[in-house]
Amino acid sequence: MPMVAKLDAAGRAALAQDLPDWSLVAGRDAITRSFRFADFNAAWGFMTRVALLAEKHDHHPEWFNVWNRVEITLSTHDAGGLSVRDVALAKAIDGLSGAEGKGEAR
Repeated sequence: MPMVAKLDAAGRAALAQDLPDWSLVAGRDAITRSFRFADFNAAWGFMTRVALLAEKHDHHPEWFNVWNRVEITLSTHDAGGLSVRDVALAKAIDGLSGAEGKGEAR
């Protein structure tokens, strides 16, 4: 797998517009988003679909799940921070979540 570069200044400047429901993580070069669903089953189903997307993107999220809540954090370890890989996966996740869960900005 080729080395992935960190986001450049233009890519960082576009984050707020391109990914309005995602927030920067304090103290880390990462983005995060929280989702809420009707119940555990809906949250788990969403996580399953995200896992399949992540495999296709060759990128894997950090996440946390409690009952109906899923928190996802993205950062590219190979790049040492945010990269285009994170932006692409976040956009794909947003595409899934539009019809499924209520995203919550942090």
